[in-house]
Amino acid sequence: MHEHFDSIYLEFVDESYKPGKDEVIAVFRVTPAQGISIKDAAGRIAAESSVGTWTTLSVKPSWFEKLKAKAYRFHDLGDGSWLVWVAYPVELFEEGSIPNFASSILGNIFGMKAIAGLRVEDVYFPPSYLETFPGPNKGIQGVREILGIKDRPILATVPKPKLGYTPEEYGRVAYEILIGGIDLVKDDENFASQPFCRFEARLKEVMKAIDRAEKETGERKGYLANVTAPIREMEKRIKLVADYGNKFIMIDFLTAGWAALQHARELAEEYDLAIHGHRAFHAAFTRNPKHGVSMFLVAKLARMAGVDHVHVGTPGVGKMDAKTREVLEHTRIVREQYYRPKEGDLFHLEQPWSNIKPVFPVASGGLHPGTLPEVIRVMGKDIIMQVGGGVLGHPDGPEAGARAVRQAVEAAMKGISLDEYAREHRELARALEKWGYVRPV
Repeated sequence: MHEHFDSIYLEFVDESYKPGKDEVIAVFRVTPAQGISIKDAAGRIAAESSVGTWTTLSVKPSWFEKLKAKAYRFHDLGDGSWLVWVAYPVELFEEGSIPNFASSILGNIFGMKAIAGLRVEDVYFPPSYLETFPGPNKGIQGVREILGIKDRPILATVPKPKLGYTPEEYGRVAYEILIGGIDLVKDDENFASQPFCRFEARLKEVMKAIDRAEKETGERKGYLANVTAPIREMEKRIKLVADYGNKFIMIDFLTAGWAALQHARELAEEYDLAIHGHRAFHAAFTRNPKHGVSMFLVAKLARMAGVDHVHVGTPGVGKMDAKTREVLEHTRIVREQYYRPKEGDLFHLEQPWSNIKPVFPVASGGLHPGTLPEVIRVMGKDIIMQVGGGVLGHPDGPEAGARAVRQAVEAAMKGISLDEYAREHRELARALEKWGYVRPV
């Protein structure tokens, strides 16, 4: 008689199970393959991401029963997919290692034939596990102290277009942006050390621009320098940034990898730096609502690993659409010290953050002065707003574009409409003439 594979996986399903406070809990959205029951699919997920395999074993390790994950709760979403809650003993995961965690819960389970679609929506991390991670070096308060900014959003600009500037050109544009009122110049995700603009030459020119701008404005400025590179080169670039007296680095943490981010965090401690986390590559697996990994969880892991700011998306302008609600949850999970899902939210779990500091959410993509008050209204003042084309595209140049952004923020913080503020602020008026209040599609 042949072995019945379903029964093997059903050992990992227990609807009467009550997870303990020290267990890791994952919420999966599961679409079973045709002919596979949800309980069989859930059992396979729990087995493959813990200690299971496809057949019975003649020899079992002493920790086998202790380390079994258990699918214990099911909710039918009515569209062929289900929410499934799986509890994992915390001992399954190496302390302080996001690569190990990702290999377990974000790993082989996505390739299983029994699964037509699988998305990891959220994971609850108990304090005993969280406390093995350092979290941000600076966090919101530390970054505000670096820049001396207390009561308004922090403003950043990528000199657009993304690529093409020589170091000298980049430095000149950076200077205009900074004297106009922007706080941080930011490299874009694909600006590294190309032949036309080598990293150290660019760093040198931007730091010269920062020195001039700080003297002329009396404000502190910074540079989100993209250090993303193979590990040893990344180390060299981080040291260069510190040697030049800058307090920020930027890393494309998904393309570089979790191990690279965790190493950068160790160096950030050594050199007293803050990390700007750019999420390039995320949409490859966060965009499909039925398959992949949620941006909510990506942001959560980035906070654990130690970024000080992380891109979370930009709310839609106007009414509270689905995207705005999503961005708000991303904002809350990186900024709140105790995250509680809103009533009726089955996709997310409570998360006390223990020792992990709050992180700045970053709003970016298609922003210009006409959209900024709405972003502040929705996301609050503890944000970084990254405005690129909305500065460089100003009809009177980058400095005027920076002034228009700063004026829009001033109006929002004072509760004055942009139209009214624009009457006495030419740069804002010119920006509104060009872009109005509409967010680009």
